[in-house]
Amino acid sequence: MQGFNLSDWSVRHPALILFAILALAAGGAMSYLKLGRAEDPSFIIKVAVVTAVWPGATAKEMTEQVVDPMEKKLRSLPRFDISQTYTTPGFAALVVTLKDNTPPREVPELLYQMRKKLNDIRAELPAGVIGPSVNDEYGDVDSVLYAITAPGADAYQLKQVAEGLRRKLESVTDVEKINLYGVQAQRVYVEFSHAKLATLGLTLQQILGSLARQNELRPAGIVETGAQRVPVRVTYDLDDLRAIAATPIGTEGRVFRLGDVADISRGFIDPPEQTIRQEGQPSVLVGVVMRKGANILDLGERLKVAANEYRAEIPVGFAIQEIADQPKVVSHAVGEFMKSFVEALVIVLGVSFLFLGWRVGIVVALAVPLVLAIVFIVMNAMGMDLHRITLGALIIALGLLVDDAIIAVEMMVVKMHQGFSRARAAAFAWTSTAFPMLTGTLVTAVGFLPIGFANSAVGEYAGGIFWVVAISLIASWFVAVIFTPFLGVYLLPDVKGAHAAHKVYDTRMYRGLRRIIAFCVRRRILVVLVTVGVFAAGVVGFGRVQQQFFPLSERPELFFQMRLPAGTSIGATAALAHRAEEMLKGDTDIGTHTTYIGAGSPRFWLGLNPQLPDSSFAEIVIQAKDTEARERIKARLEKALAEGALAEARVRVDRFNFGPPVGFPVQFRVTGPDPQTVRDIAYRVRGIMRADTDVIDPHLDWNERMPSLRLVVDQDRARALDIFPTDISQALQTLLNGLTVTTLRAGTEKV
Repeated sequence: MQGFNLSDWSVRHPALILFAILALAAGGAMSYLKLGRAEDPSFIIKVAVVTAVWPGATAKEMTEQVVDPMEKKLRSLPRFDISQTYTTPGFAALVVTLKDNTPPREVPELLYQMRKKLNDIRAELPAGVIGPSVNDEYGDVDSVLYAITAPGADAYQLKQVAEGLRRKLESVTDVEKINLYGVQAQRVYVEFSHAKLATLGLTLQQILGSLARQNELRPAGIVETGAQRVPVRVTYDLDDLRAIAATPIGTEGRVFRLGDVADISRGFIDPPEQTIRQEGQPSVLVGVVMRKGANILDLGERLKVAANEYRAEIPVGFAIQEIADQPKVVSHAVGEFMKSFVEALVIVLGVSFLFLGWRVGIVVALAVPLVLAIVFIVMNAMGMDLHRITLGALIIALGLLVDDAIIAVEMMVVKMHQGFSRARAAAFAWTSTAFPMLTGTLVTAVGFLPIGFANSAVGEYAGGIFWVVAISLIASWFVAVIFTPFLGVYLLPDVKGAHAAHKVYDTRMYRGLRRIIAFCVRRRILVVLVTVGVFAAGVVGFGRVQQQFFPLSERPELFFQMRLPAGTSIGATAALAHRAEEMLKGDTDIGTHTTYIGAGSPRFWLGLNPQLPDSSFAEIVIQAKDTEARERIKARLEKALAEGALAEARVRVDRFNFGPPVGFPVQFRVTGPDPQTVRDIAYRVRGIMRADTDVIDPHLDWNERMPSLRLVVDQDRARALDIFPTDISQALQTLLNGLTVTTLRAGTEKV
C-alpha cells in the first residue's frame, strides 16, 4: 500500500499507541466479565400452540367445525408454513409453525396477528367452544427445575410448598417468571344415588340448580348517602364442606339439606390430566425462566442462595431437588471450552517461541490478548454471549489471528538484517505486506459468510461462527499493522551488522525449502497429477464420513419415551411408566430420574421440543452421572427392549442433539381429503422405509382409532317422557365423570 503509512504513523506516536493498548486491555477485560454465558446460542422458536376445547364433541366434530375454520384463517397469516393438529374428543391443539426463514424480529408481530385472526372467528365457532387460546410462550426455557417431594404428602401439600418456593424465587434478580408443573387441581365431590333421588322426588337439575344459585354472585345494590356510596354485600358463598352440606333443595313443598341426600368429600381431579414422579414419588416441579440477556451463571448463584434459604423454612420431610440445572451445565461447558482455548493458545505461542525466538515470540504473543480484547469489546457491543458457538469460533480463529502478526514482525526482522533502522523496518511492513494480509484476512472471513447470513434457524444458531471469526481476523490485521510495529521497535533484538539482501535466506531451512520448490517446478506435470490424485482421494474419503450437521450433545440426560395406542387411559400409561421405572432401579450410572405421565417434560433446554398433552404418552428423563454412564444406560435399556420389555408400547431411548429441535431425523408428511386414503398411502411409505436396513422403527404418528360408545335414543319415547338429549348427556356425565357446577371463591376448588 502506498500513500498514508499506518505502521509508520503508529511508530511516530508511541504515547498514543501505548495508551490505546492499555485502554483496549482494560476495555477487553471489562467486556469479558460482562459477556453473558450460555451453553448454546439462543434462537427464536417460530412455533405457537393453539388450543380449543368443546366439551362433548367428537374428534370428527372438533376437526370439521373447530379446527378447519382455524386452519383456513391461519393460512392467510404471513410467513405461515405448516400446522400440525392433534385432535381428541372435546380437545384440539394446533402446532403452528412459521417459515424457517422468518426474521426473528418479525415473530412477535406475527404472533400478535395470529391472535387477532383467531379472535375474528370466535363468533363463527359453535356455541360452547372454549378458545381458541394461543400459547406464544412455547419457546420459554426453564433454566432451573426444582422437584418437590415428600413421603406421604398429598397433592395439596406439595402445591403449597411449591407456591412458597415460587414466591421466594420471584424476588430473585433476572427471573422472568416461575412455572409450576404437575399441580393437581382440588375438587369437592358431591356424590349421590339417582335411585335415592327418584324415591325422594328430586331431580338432578334441582340439585345442580340449588348449588349454582347458592353460590351465584349477584350485585345487591348500592346505598347512596349524602357523603358516599356504600355497596351492599350478601353473604352466601359456599366456603367449606359444612356450608355445602347445608345447601337447601326444595321439591313439592318439601326442603332437603344436600348433606341428607348426598355424600360430600374433598379430593383432587380424577383421573389426573398429568402426573409427575421424581424417583417414583409424586412430585410438583417449579421451573425458573431467566430474563433475556441475563448472565445465567450469576442467576444460578442467586437461585442457589434463595433455594437454600427456603429449604430451611419448609416442614420436615419435604425435599427440594434440582433436576435441571442449566447454570451448572453452562459453567461446565464454558469451562471445557476455555480449557480447550487455553490449550490451543499455549500451542500457538509455543510454536511461535520455538521457531521465531523468544523476543520475536513475545511480540507475536502480545498480539493475541490485544486481538481478544478487541473481540470481546465488539462482542459486548453487539450483545453476543460466550457459548458453544462463539468459543468454538475463537478457537478456530486462534490459529489464524497470529498469522498477520508473524508476517509483520518477520518482515521487520528481515529488513533490520538488511540494514534498515527499526522505524524504517516497521514502516516497510505496511508498504509490502499490509494489502496481501488484508486480502487474505477478508478471503478467510468470507469463507464463513454462508453460515453468518443463512436465513434459517440453523443460521441463528451457528451464525456466530462467521461474526466472531470475521471480527477476530479483522482485528488481527489492525493489530499487525498498528500495534505489532510499535511493539517490534521496542522489543525486537538488536541486529549486529547488515547483510546482503539474499544473506538472510541463506540458511539450512531456506535452502531445503528452495530445493523442494525447485523440484516441484521441474516436475510440474508429476506434481499436478499427484495433486489431482490427492484431491480425488479426499473426495472419496469425504463420502465415507458420517454426514451430520450438528453432533450429539455431551449433556448427561437420556429420554426414555413410551407411546401407547391412542385413546389409552392415563391409568394404563401410569402402570407402564411404573414398570419402566422398575427397570431403572439399582442402576449405579443413574443420578436421578423424573417421570412425566400424560405429557412430556418442560423445555429445560432450548433444543428440547416438548410433547403435547396425551394420556397415552409417558417419558422418563434420566440424569446420568456422566456421558459415558449415559451411553451404558442407553445400551442396557435397548438390550432389554429388544428382549421384549414394554412390548405393548412404542419405546424410544434418545439423547440430546445440538441445534434447533428436529424430532425424528426423517419425517414424511402425507396429506389429502380422505382419511382412509391418506392412511393407506402412509402404510405404503412405512413399508418402503421398513425395507431399508439403515432405518430403525419407522412408525406413524396418526394411526390408531379410538373406540367410542354410541347411545341411540328413541326420540319418540324421550319426547313422550319430556326428556331431552341434553338431560341424558348431563346424567351420564354426572354418573361417569362428574359435572362441574360452580367454583368456590374461597379457594381454587371446584364443585
